[in-house]
Amino acid sequence: MPHLHIKEFKELSFPSSFEGVEFNFIAKNANEYNEELISASFEGDDFFLLLKDEENKTLLKSEKITRPSATYAIHKALLAYAKAAGIEILASNVPDVKRNMHLEEITALKDISYFAQSFPQAKEVRIEVGFGSGRHLLHQAANNPEVLFVGLEIHKPSIEQVLKQISIQKLNNLLLLDYDARLFMELVPSNLVGKIYVHFPVPWDKKPHRRVISRSFVEEAMRVLKVGGTLELRTDSENYYAYSYETMIGFNKISFNVTKNRDIAVSSKYEDRWKRMEKNIYDVTMINDLHSEPLRIEGDFSFSHAKLSHAKILEKHGKTEKFDGGFIHFERIYNLIDGVMMRLSMGSFDRPESLYVIVREGNAGYYPKLPLKSKSNLAAHKLLCEVLRG
Repeated sequence: MPHLHIKEFKELSFPSSFEGVEFNFIAKNANEYNEELISASFEGDDFFLLLKDEENKTLLKSEKITRPSATYAIHKALLAYAKAAGIEILASNVPDVKRNMHLEEITALKDISYFAQSFPQAKEVRIEVGFGSGRHLLHQAANNPEVLFVGLEIHKPSIEQVLKQISIQKLNNLLLLDYDARLFMELVPSNLVGKIYVHFPVPWDKKPHRRVISRSFVEEAMRVLKVGGTLELRTDSENYYAYSYETMIGFNKISFNVTKNRDIAVSSKYEDRWKRMEKNIYDVTMINDLHSEPLRIEGDFSFSHAKLSHAKILEKHGKTEKFDGGFIHFERIYNLIDGVMMRLSMGSFDRPESLYVIVREGNAGYYPKLPLKSKSNLAAHKLLCEVLRG
């Protein structure tokens, strides 16, 4: 993660700007003295920089919830703040370089709002979850120009690597998104997708609730897939294979098949290595037989007047509010010069979303972006409005 090890933090006068970066405000953790957040804006991206004291070191780094997909924006903001405030840098892994020319030429990297506002439906869509090096995704896009491919990945270097290849290969049918696939599926229109690829996902043997494959994910896959469309899991993990088999067989009506050590047109470098080691590769392919009703999600994320006092909001730190099918957890509370900010985890139990809410003079709003418009998030928002009304 990009970071600066600094000698001493110096606070700017907010708002400030330097070298094209806007620094809007600072938020100070109300319960932990060693954490502060700095709101930054650069070329349309709004995000936080995190100031943290760790093991006798003071670090200025990117904050993971609001971190933009383009690492150049983070690098630019970190270095700009240090220069503007006159901070002495003791160590750094942040390069002071120009933006990669390939990344300037392409528009394939999208924000979740692009899909939420108007999901592309002009052609068949295929989705790859966790594309890694992108070898399989790029091969599919190059060989199926009539299909729109959407690749989801949260590993920033992988995203930039594939963006470069999109530019080099001049592909115009491939979009990338840095977002949780489990949440993304909830806004995909019904009966649109031809294939969903989940190739070699992290097994999460010790934290199975974090696995991509789950009953709810399979249900969403059935909804978004065309009749005859497929969800294709490919894994070297015997545990993940067994878990996925049990998940699918638990449905009252479902069609799927299992193969072992099947060769496909293109494989990752890791799969090549596992084959040399004679490690087994498992495929579990679900075939959708159902035509689903159109996706309808009604509601918005507007707030009524927030009557809960600043002091009462501070008391919410560490508390959890539950509703049928989901929850809101008040992870952290921050003091602002003119208000208060909450870091929340909210939504359904198996795929919650982390975000921030700012309250100033009785007016509340999400920052820097709205939650994904899902049924569970809308239900959580309704409960949050009730809490803030007191």
